[in-house]
Amino acid sequence: MGPRRLTMVIDEFDVRHGGRWRYVSRDVDGTVYAFHGVFHGDPSLDGITLTFEYEGAPGHVSLDTANFEDRGGKTVLRLSSVFQSVEARDAMIASGMESGINEGMGRLDELIATLTPVR
Repeated sequence: MGPRRLTMVIDEFDVRHGGRWRYVSRDVDGTVYAFHGVFHGDPSLDGITLTFEYEGAPGHVSLDTANFEDRGGKTVLRLSSVFQSVEARDAMIASGMESGINEGMGRLDELIATLTPVR
């Protein structure tokens, strides 16, 4: 997840309804970027719903969903984030979230390319 220049440590990852998650990313200069949230509903092969809060912008919480769709033997991942306000959305964008997500998705593409398809 996230940019290559960061090292990530997962503090907590309890994937079930009401379970909490938290991870901390650290830059080479020691700057820390921490994120946390709670899983909502029962995660399944169809999708996952969770809250997301960047600890550098406390109080700006989004509700994020990841949906997985089978399209002819390939999986399409659809991500969406709903923010509590335009200000909360803008705070996340100002934090550099967009570039972190884009680089993270590129890394996911690289990882998927190394997997053997299930037949």
